[in-house]
Amino acid sequence: MRLISERVFGRCGIQAALGALLALLALQPLVAQNRGIIGLRQVALADAGAASRPVAGPVFAENARLANGLDRAELSFDLSAPVKAGSFVLAAPDRIVVELPQVEFEAAPPEGPHRARHPHAAARAPGGLVASYRFGLFAPGKSRIVIDLSAPARVLRAAAVSSPAGTRLVVSLARMDRAAFLAAAHNALAAQQAATADDPPAPGVVAAAVSGLPVVVIDPGHGGIDSGAMVRGLVEKNIVFDFAKELAGKLRASGHYKVVMTRDSDVFVALGDRVKIARDAGASLFVSVHADTISDAASVSGATVYTCSEHASDAEAARTAEKENQADAVAGVESKDEDNGVSDILFDLTRQETRTYSHVFARTLVNYWQVAARLNKNPERSAGFRVLKAPDVPSVLIELGYLSNAADGAALNSPGWRDATTSRVAAAIDAFFTAKGSLPAKANTAPPTAEALDTTPTGMVK
Repeated sequence: MRLISERVFGRCGIQAALGALLALLALQPLVAQNRGIIGLRQVALADAGAASRPVAGPVFAENARLANGLDRAELSFDLSAPVKAGSFVLAAPDRIVVELPQVEFEAAPPEGPHRARHPHAAARAPGGLVASYRFGLFAPGKSRIVIDLSAPARVLRAAAVSSPAGTRLVVSLARMDRAAFLAAAHNALAAQQAATADDPPAPGVVAAAVSGLPVVVIDPGHGGIDSGAMVRGLVEKNIVFDFAKELAGKLRASGHYKVVMTRDSDVFVALGDRVKIARDAGASLFVSVHADTISDAASVSGATVYTCSEHASDAEAARTAEKENQADAVAGVESKDEDNGVSDILFDLTRQETRTYSHVFARTLVNYWQVAARLNKNPERSAGFRVLKAPDVPSVLIELGYLSNAADGAALNSPGWRDATTSRVAAAIDAFFTAKGSLPAKANTAPPTAEALDTTPTGMVK
């Protein structure tokens, strides 16, 4: 083997290579001590040409740092490899959006309210330029950092910076005047609208529209950079996705429906796009799945089913709708509603009929749900949820429970609870379409009584 190596590389080449390898191994403990796993990755890339070569595999980011002054701020992350970054500003609310190729953020997402503040941001000096920030997957192959501003600001630099110590993603901001900021935000919005003007329907939507079966659209709330509520390690976007996926599987197994998911992975989908997916699919029913939290009322618990209305049924419904309607802003997207293009008596009649069917299904769902799990003390409510505003698709939004309630949180994370409740939702959907004449009549479509259940799944809350 040695003779072959010498013939290929030469004796001096082997000695030089061995020397370089020994030097690399000697450096690794120091780098690992100071920079952890990221440091080891950096050593492997530390030759002169690493920054210019394509990176194989995922890029990792960790160790977020925020220097937050009155007029300038800098947010940075350690990177395992260089990436290209772009940025733009948005107004109302004022935000900086940093666009990246897909990056695996190894820092845990912050816990807190819907628009969660990162621990670094929460500890800022009063009057700092950065109010809060978040990061995560935006779409397949794309990640984002969204920075909420306390004053108008421009991006001085958003780039990966390499040095002997490693590679950092650096986002530097400086305060700017309001007029210039609004002009920049206007230009960014126009560019976004032009880029998405001819977006094709989501995969599977066209096939659903011509299947001949009733189309049921299941909408797991939040996703990607928008984590939703986070309490005691429970993350809303993950809980509702697991629930929606299991429900969709049961509906598909019945053979009675064509099922469309608004997202089938951990990606962000804008509220208007969720509505568009349902309308493009010719949906006969739209079910949006969420989980709530109230930080100052841990005793509040149970599921709630919402329908759409111009005026909220109560203050709690208004609060919930306001929170859920912030999803686009959280992800750095300008909100856009489906434009129906019609405003006449026929449209009003269609919308009225649709909302009647929405209320019918909401009542059916409540009746079936109460057999398997806990309901809120006021389980049927209404408010102006943007995701429920399709004028021709009966739509409901179900809050599965409250992550801020310990019993609800344990249940929502339980496979047994999820199996029982998704079965009840699937049965409610069967009853709804049977009553409409879209499915063959069954011997018994009434919800079973609690006594008829033989067992209580692990983690179920009644």
